[in-house]
Amino acid sequence: MKLAVFDFDSTLMDGETLDIIAKETDYYEEIKKITEKGMKGEIDFFESLTSRVALLEGMKLEKVNEICKSLTIMNGAKETIKELKKKEYKCVCFSGGFKNATSIFVKKLGLDGEFSNIFHTKNNVLTGKVGGEMMFADSKGNMLLALQKLLNISENNTLVVGDGANDLSMFKYAKNRVAFCSKEILKKEANIIIDKKDLRLILDKI
Repeated sequence: MKLAVFDFDSTLMDGETLDIIAKETDYYEEIKKITEKGMKGEIDFFESLTSRVALLEGMKLEKVNEICKSLTIMNGAKETIKELKKKEYKCVCFSGGFKNATSIFVKKLGLDGEFSNIFHTKNNVLTGKVGGEMMFADSKGNMLLALQKLLNISENNTLVVGDGANDLSMFKYAKNRVAFCSKEILKKEANIIIDKKDLRLILDKI
């Protein structure tokens, strides 16, 4: 058995979930700037996440779910997951984003699991608070270690794919480290670099 872990935003999904949701608010430009700084590692991921979610306070959960249902699958994602499964990979998504979106993509892509965050709501309205499994800069690395131990999968049989600073922590524990259309901070730690929006190109490198 092998393990393939994919980031969600701008990796399995073509775009940034919070930025797309923010288009329905007055805070789109502000949220987009914070996203960019977080991706580059210019601000702490937890700070980036909580400050962006705070700006969504008052938004209806129904609207968030409606947006998440319409998110675009990254070019080549379905085919890549299908091929990796043929090669005996367990395919999992780690996302600093939200279950509202990742749970949908699990079904669409046939993933074996997902770990992400949850918007806190009250009376089906976002409170501006967030909780979950992927809130910190080291969350992905810690979860990867836990999965490797649980499934008895070695670093040599682990593939990770991401595009931003919060993917760095899982790069430490994988033989194949893919920077997919990524920020420079991640490219420095990658041994596979893909600069074209087509996940199938990974298959030629592993």
